[in-house]
Amino acid sequence: MCALKAKRQFIGNSPPSRDELIIEHLPLVKYLVGRIAPQLPPHVDPQDLMSAAMIGLINAADRYDPARGVLFKTFAEQHVRGTIIDELRSRDVLSRSMREKYKRLEREVASLEHRLGRNPTGEEVADALNIGLDDYYEMLDDVHVFTFISIDDSWEDNEGNPLCLADVLCESEDKSPQQQVMMKQLAEALGVAIETLPEKERLAVTLYYSEDLNLKEIGEALGLTESRISQLLSQAMVRLRGKLKLHKA
Repeated sequence: MCALKAKRQFIGNSPPSRDELIIEHLPLVKYLVGRIAPQLPPHVDPQDLMSAAMIGLINAADRYDPARGVLFKTFAEQHVRGTIIDELRSRDVLSRSMREKYKRLEREVASLEHRLGRNPTGEEVADALNIGLDDYYEMLDDVHVFTFISIDDSWEDNEGNPLCLADVLCESEDKSPQQQVMMKQLAEALGVAIETLPEKERLAVTLYYSEDLNLKEIGEALGLTESRISQLLSQAMVRLRGKLKLHKA
């Protein structure tokens, strides 16, 4: 099905040119940048991310081979997301201290889940880290960007291309049969994992990834501030990444 759809792009008068592919998929670039920009520190200019994302789109147009049976949108999205992540890393947005802080948080959450046999509360994680609850929430704010990037780096398709959580949660005909099988397996495992999340975290993840709401909209729906929604999502991502490791083992 996917191969046929991809080939149909090139049946007719003539295949789309490189420039036509780029122009047609500019909204995709704006969408991907728009999803991550609100989560970034104030000193990161979204226009810089837009420039990097455009380079990813151009590279995708240069390298695209329709004979492989994958739609250009799918191929381009992987390249654009990759250049955005590379740009963030080059700017030290994902700093060493952030990575160390995140790993420490992930270890403590996993250890508590194993010991308690359930999801630990924020208070329990803070106690395990020997910090106050306010400091714990501040830590979640500090690692917010990394929680999303790290879980997006958690999966790869059969060709080593990164898949993000939205890819796994949302079915798409644009993907190859092999990707669809892999995504179905991961989606089932993640579905179980998401159901075990605390209620507010589960709702936040569902609204963000499945309903495509932003932090402000989720906050309005749940009666919480954007900052609190950000913290809930960060905490949920830490839990899901830990559960994903168990699934891959």
